[in-house]
Amino acid sequence: MKDKSILITGGTGSLGKALTRHILKHHPEISRLVIFSRDEQKQFEMEQEFSSSQYPQIRYFIGDVRDYERLERAFSGIDYVIHAAAMKHVHIAEYNPDECVKTNVGGAENVIKAALKTNVEHVVALSTDKACAPINLYGATKLTSDKLFVAANNIKGKRNVKFSVVRYGNVMGSNGSVIPFFIKRKKLNQTLPITVESMTRFNISLQGGVDMVIHALETAWGGEIFVPKIPSYRILDVAEAIGPECSKPVVGIRPGEKIHEEMITASDSFFTYDLGKYYTIIPQKPHWKVDEFMIHFNAKKVEDGFAYTSDKNGEWETVESLRRKIKEHVDPAFEI
Repeated sequence: MKDKSILITGGTGSLGKALTRHILKHHPEISRLVIFSRDEQKQFEMEQEFSSSQYPQIRYFIGDVRDYERLERAFSGIDYVIHAAAMKHVHIAEYNPDECVKTNVGGAENVIKAALKTNVEHVVALSTDKACAPINLYGATKLTSDKLFVAANNIKGKRNVKFSVVRYGNVMGSNGSVIPFFIKRKKLNQTLPITVESMTRFNISLQGGVDMVIHALETAWGGEIFVPKIPSYRILDVAEAIGPECSKPVVGIRPGEKIHEEMITASDSFFTYDLGKYYTIIPQKPHWKVDEFMIHFNAKKVEDGFAYTSDKNGEWETVESLRRKIKEHVDPAFEI
């Protein structure tokens, strides 16, 4: 990343801040790091931790991915774009569908057009397990976004730009996720509401998400959807790990919510390869040769019909492992 300029859309979010921390620590040789987001208060708060006086590479840029002209201006002189901006709360998207589409689909289109216009070298877009076989609007918009970024490699012409996607499950400690929600409820001596007792989810740390993005930036050929090999957890185990003494009433599933999550469907298996630490779903018509890709990455084709779902995962978090990871990744004051 020496002398490279990097821009993060939605840069004030949980992953944006984790990426910022990682890049400034491990790649101080970068030329510029631009934090692009629409919330001035969050930018103000983030600047207290990452000030331009301490980190002269950093810039804060107010803007919305819905605004193409603002994106084009922000992308000027940028080498790498990490697209993390999204409207992501499932039930809010269900109630405000047009707003979700404008941000997640229209915003993706604007990022692609601005990247092509300004000759960005590489765009890595963040996806979600909810984009796989979606049943809610949020997942449907993110699947559309994924398709747009994969297909963007076909319209780049002679431009030397790559578009790739990283897809992962629930991020421990991210804004709005279940673990900090349960911790807050426990501190207030409140119940821990359980939607469905059998519910499962994939689990990844913020650092794991950061590592995936960096991996994609360094290795993607263009058009891949990277999927990590990560453990699953049972929602009852999360509740037990955080508040064993708390009441845990079953409140029912929320609009648009799945009982189990998927990251690779059986239909995806025909284009899915095992890279070791990650799986990757390649384009159905890549602009590079698949046999050369397999040799370069020592990639192995998964079996036809293979599916990667949170309820049939081979690796599981336990109550004890969850407690350790919560203390390590979410709340250092958490008592094990």
